[in-house]
Amino acid sequence: MADIVVTVPKSFTHRCAPGLKGLAAWVAEGDPAGEEWSGTEWEFYIGGSRPPVHAGDRVYIVCENRLRGYAPLIRLDCIDFRSWALVRGGDAMAVTINERMIGFRGWRYRWWSRESERPFPNWKAP
Repeated sequence: MADIVVTVPKSFTHRCAPGLKGLAAWVAEGDPAGEEWSGTEWEFYIGGSRPPVHAGDRVYIVCENRLRGYAPLIRLDCIDFRSWALVRGGDAMAVTINERMIGFRGWRYRWWSRESERPFPNWKAP
């Protein structure tokens, strides 16, 4: 099992949330932690090498210098030679750790223990 971490860019926008950027746009995208799954599959696009993930692995999200939570991966789609879509459905969980996180491009392996994660009820706040 290879849990990975990705970053929502501050410039992120989504057609579901015109005028919003970053964390607010990502939250408005749909099916956030704590909500029932709508049945829609959501894709998070990354470039670079193929991440070594499989269905059921956790994809953690960093946004605005905080770990916001994770969602179980449904599958990994190849877009082209160096672009990938991490596909998730429901069951997103809001968790964080006591560490400030600087955003980055691509993906990284989870570098903390799962035991250090704690619930993050205020995860939508900047």
